Amino acid sequence: MSRDHSSTLRSRVLWAAVVLVAVSAVLYAMFVSVDYRWNWAGVWKYRTQFALGWLTTLGLSVAAMLVSVLLGFLLMLGARSRLEPVKLLSSGMIEIVRGSPLLVQLLIGYYIIAEALHVRYPMVAGVALLGCFHAAYLAEIFRGAVESIGASQLEAARAVGFNRSQTYRYVIIPQALRRALPGTTGQLVSLLKDSSLLSVIGIEELVQKVKVMNAASYAPLEGYLPLAVAYLILTLPLARLARKLEGRFAYET
Repeated sequence: MSRDHSSTLRSRVLWAAVVLVAVSAVLYAMFVSVDYRWNWAGVWKYRTQFALGWLTTLGLSVAAMLVSVLLGFLLMLGARSRLEPVKLLSSGMIEIVRGSPLLVQLLIGYYIIAEALHVRYPMVAGVALLGCFHAAYLAEIFRGAVESIGASQLEAARAVGFNRSQTYRYVIIPQALRRALPGTTGQLVSLLKDSSLLSVIGIEELVQKVKVMNAASYAPLEGYLPLAVAYLILTLPLARLARKLEGRFAYET
């Protein structure tokens, strides 16, 4: 088994190197063909601002992820509640949030709702609004995972005397967690990228820093290549972590 695993690993590394070289060659050919004078020196002077923007995006995204996962789970429970008012309120919030653009929600949420609630900190409002937006999508992902659990398992839980909370804790959630991981990971990656819209409410995150940097250095394109790399540094480890968690929570069917 160890030899087979080693051989598979070497094959994957080899193919990854071949793909990397091929993609690099294509990109190099495209850059060479473009009639544009690159000004990397001008952008390099603003590397500190770029790093601050990257850290701001990272902090905002992590905080919004925590809000979205927690609120999404609560909305899922509310949508499945036996209390009709709670069910209607949760389902209505999910449909309203999913049915309107994030940009509109940010503008209304910050300039109207946050102003009415006297929330003077754009970062707090941005994290809350971004987290609420993606919580609605996560709630549907969680609901689909929970409803995919077979009725026979729920009946078995009732047969051994589990109440509703114990059934969720010991039977439903452990199985639904694995089934929800791929969709949850994709939604969190989207959250990372959607954080770029927070600039409309005055937050100087990574994209806004790049725009300012490009304008100050008279380099309209140079900042966007490091920008793409900076987002990949955030999204690729998240996808890798999700795959590890899927393996960890795997179970026999």
